Amino acid sequence: MEKKNRLTKREYFDKVYRGGKSMANHQFVLYYYRQPRLESFRLGISVSKKLGNAVVRNRIRRVVKEIVRLNKERFACGYDFILIARKPVVGLSYQETEKSILHVFKRASLLTRK
Repeated sequence: MEKKNRLTKREYFDKVYRGGKSMANHQFVLYYYRQPRLESFRLGISVSKKLGNAVVRNRIRRVVKEIVRLNKERFACGYDFILIARKPVVGLSYQETEKSILHVFKRASLLTRK
């Protein structure tokens, strides 16, 4: 995932949590906040310690980043996103995780056609 597509600072996370909207499925919660000045999107990933040790959490983050990198042209531009992983995501394969992420974006009407 490119640096310009990362949501990094705590203040940005707080802004999305406070002012944004949310959508969820069983595996992920998606918070999104409109940023009209952005040419693309920015994404933050949150994985709780409740999901497992550092190895498990980092694997989930890596898989999510790769899915976003490969599908970045499908996500709506001009938004800040935060993806929060839930407990069921630990046992999912790559394909199931990708399907779940695309599903939560589609439910929020933030997915464009290929």
